[in-house]
Amino acid sequence: MLYQWYETQRALMAPFSEFASASAKLYNHPLSPFVHTPLAQRISAGLDLVHRLAKDYEKPEFDITSATVGGIEVAVQQQVALQKPFCRLLRFKRFTDNNQALERMKSQPTVLVVAPLSGHHSTLLRDTVRSLLHDHKVFITDWTDARMVPADAGPFHLDDYVAYVQEFIRHVGPNAHVISVCQPTVPVLAAVSLMASAGENTPLTMTMMGGPIDARKSPTAVNNLAMDKSYQWFENNVIYRVPQNYPGAGRRVYPGFLQYSGFVAMNPDRHVTSHYDYFLDLVRGDEESAESHRAFYDEYNAVLDMPAEYYLDTIKKVFQEFALVNGTWVVDGQPVRPADIRRTALLTIEGELDDISGTGQTRAAHDLCSGIPQQHRFHYEAQGAGHYGIFSGRRWREQVYPRVRSFIADYEKPPAASPARKTAPRPAAKAARRR
Repeated sequence: MLYQWYETQRALMAPFSEFASASAKLYNHPLSPFVHTPLAQRISAGLDLVHRLAKDYEKPEFDITSATVGGIEVAVQQQVALQKPFCRLLRFKRFTDNNQALERMKSQPTVLVVAPLSGHHSTLLRDTVRSLLHDHKVFITDWTDARMVPADAGPFHLDDYVAYVQEFIRHVGPNAHVISVCQPTVPVLAAVSLMASAGENTPLTMTMMGGPIDARKSPTAVNNLAMDKSYQWFENNVIYRVPQNYPGAGRRVYPGFLQYSGFVAMNPDRHVTSHYDYFLDLVRGDEESAESHRAFYDEYNAVLDMPAEYYLDTIKKVFQEFALVNGTWVVDGQPVRPADIRRTALLTIEGELDDISGTGQTRAAHDLCSGIPQQHRFHYEAQGAGHYGIFSGRRWREQVYPRVRSFIADYEKPPAASPARKTAPRPAAKAARRR
């Protein structure tokens, strides 16, 4: 009933939001007589804030139409490379008539960015994609809002996520470089591990950024919630069925509005201050700062529903059983063995001030990927960066991206690997000695 109540409340608020927006314009439009009334600027700012607090936020667009390659601006077109029920694989195709830029583009590495399926849309990585397009051919996963997926498409589990990643890697090609941001570090590592165990070609590099490879290390508030509550608590308290007014009617999901409430609850004071500053910017006529606020919250407030099966699997396997680090994760009958990865170089990245994935959680991938020679494994900590700062904003562009770019360039050709070994299960005693 909670989802239905939320939809009713949203429908009731919609006309008030539009009325507030229209009224705000009456008090700041130069041709309106109301602009000369006392406190007009404050009234307009207050109404504009009410509009933004009450409005419904749709999925944003990437809005990437050009990129600079070798100092030359070229056109970019967003294309759907592969369509799946729960995800689209997007490619940002760069075009040019300049021969010099064209030759440079042909020789550049291909990158697959695996975006998180954890509440926000993949457009949250817009800044990541923009930077990468300067020096790479870029693909990205664009996860579908579960409420828009018809129930007859079936469930979507964490293991299905792993299978999707494997299919995307095969589609992009064996010489791809994979970047996973936050939540997908775990299924990406599983996907590459399974491919290595099966003798398939694996990506040239894996870059893992701010993810819960081992959530036991430096647990954050997010980790503690997942570990302190039981599996049944999550199933009984955060899982609801999609209402009838959506294509996915009847599907069990973790609703986006509940996730958003959790995001805000982590830092309520920061959001209150941000909205108050927005009000003051409008009163002062500081349109640049106000537009920056709008751009951030247009993205932050746009959330999606997650399939219940996937969310509950993640809680259980990643945050409660620690199946990846304990070596107990089995996907489609095959054990997940990161130690089987040998030809793929590894870079892990953490933010010094990350309050979502704590220090050491991503770096734990190095202990698991013991089959990768030491000289092909690297770690970088971004000083002063929080969780979002490692993939978006000034610190991403100035600190993190140069590291990622250099790492990918160094391994555009496959690194030398140690001699291959059999993929059959090892005796328990030998496995224990190797650890």
